[in-house]
Amino acid sequence: MYHNESSAEFLSLREKAGLSIDETANLIGRTARTVRRYEAKDKTQSEPPVLVIEKLRDYIEKRCRQDETSEKKFRFIDLFAGIGGLRIPFEELDGQCVFTAEWDRFARETYAANFKDDESHQFAGDIRPYAENPELIPQHDVLLAGFPCQPFSIAGVSKKNSLGKPHGFMCDTQGTLFYDLAKIIEHHKPSVFLLENVKNLERHDGGRTFKTIMHVLEKELGYEVHKKVISSHPWVPQKRERIFIVGFRSRSLFDFDDFEIPETDQPVLGDILDSDIPDKYTLTEKLWAYLQNYKKKHQKAGNGFGFSLFNSNDVTRTLSARYYKDGSEILINQGKKRPRRLTPRECARLMGFDKPDSSDFIIPVSDTQAYRQFGNAVVVPVVRDVAQLMKPHIEKALAVQDQEQFQQELQLRKKRA
Repeated sequence: MYHNESSAEFLSLREKAGLSIDETANLIGRTARTVRRYEAKDKTQSEPPVLVIEKLRDYIEKRCRQDETSEKKFRFIDLFAGIGGLRIPFEELDGQCVFTAEWDRFARETYAANFKDDESHQFAGDIRPYAENPELIPQHDVLLAGFPCQPFSIAGVSKKNSLGKPHGFMCDTQGTLFYDLAKIIEHHKPSVFLLENVKNLERHDGGRTFKTIMHVLEKELGYEVHKKVISSHPWVPQKRERIFIVGFRSRSLFDFDDFEIPETDQPVLGDILDSDIPDKYTLTEKLWAYLQNYKKKHQKAGNGFGFSLFNSNDVTRTLSARYYKDGSEILINQGKKRPRRLTPRECARLMGFDKPDSSDFIIPVSDTQAYRQFGNAVVVPVVRDVAQLMKPHIEKALAVQDQEQFQQELQLRKKRA
C-alpha cells in the first residue's frame, strides 16, 4: 500500500504518460531521487505536491490531443536490437519505437544511420542497468527482442517441482541476458512481446533452457505464449531457420497455424547479385588454395567441413556472423575466375533489408563489421509477415489494456471521493 493516495496517483499518471523517472524529473523540474520519493511506499517519504500532479495531468492531456492527430497506434521497445531488423516491420504497422538497446557500438552506428529518431527516443548500450532499474525504460505496449541464448545454471524446473522447492527466473536464469529481459517484462507488463532466437534454442542443453524460458514466460510472468520455427527460403534465397516466440498478457485468438508461406516463385541467389563487383571480393590465390586443401583433408576423413560454392540458380546456406573471416560458407562461382564473397550490399538483400533491385539500407561501417551485423540479423520479410499476423491481435490487446487502465483510474477517483 502507498502511504497516501497522491503518491499512488502520481505513479499511475507517470506510467500512463509513458514517462521514465528521469523524463518525469525533467518535466516537473525535480531530481530523479525526488521522483522516487514521491512514489515510495514508505510513510516517511515526501508527498507529491498538487501542482506536480496537475503538471502530469496537463502533460497527459496534451499528449492525448497529439495522439488524436498522430498516425502512431502503439509504442514499442527494441531490445538486443542489432541493426533494427525487428523494428522495421513494426514501424510499418504504425508503431512508434520509444527505446532501443544494443551493446555493440558498430551495430549502433548502422542502426542510427537508418532510423532518424527525435530527442524523446532513448538509445541504450548495455541493457543490464535498465533491467536493474526498469522504471528508466519508457512505458510501452509491445516489446521486441532478439535476445542472445546463454547457458542457464539450473537443475531443471521439473526436478525442483518434484522436490517441492520454489523456483523462478530469479534463481533459474540469474546472470543471463534472458534474466534481464524477464525483469523488464515483469515490471512493464507489455500487452504483447515478440522474441526471436536461433532454431537450436529448443534443443539447447537437452531442452532444459527452452523449458525454463517457457516456464518463466507462461507460469511466472503469466503470458499466453506461441512459438514457431520459420525458414527464410520462401522470402529470400537463403536457408535460415529461426524460432519466433509471441506472447500476449491477455487471452487472444492468435494462432501460428494461420501463418501463410508465400506461394510465389522461390527466390534464387541470382535475384540479389550485382554484376559489376570490385576485385577485392574475389578470393586470393592463397586463400582459395587453402580452402580447397582444407576441404579435401576433411573429405578423406569423412567430414563435411569446407567451403560451399553457389551458382545464380541456387539457395544459400545460412549467412553467419563469421562470414568476414573467409566467406567459405557462401562463395559465388565465377566460372574460370576464383570464387568471390558476397558484397555487404548483397548480404543486405540476402537478409531482406534491401529488396533485390535496391540499395536503400545505409551501410556506414567497414565490410568486416557489415558482415558481422547481417550475419547476426533477422530476415526482415519473415518478421514482416509475422508482424502482419500479429497486427489484429495487437489491436485487440491494446483495447483490453485501455479498459484495464480505465478501471484503475475509476478506482482511484472513487477513493478520492
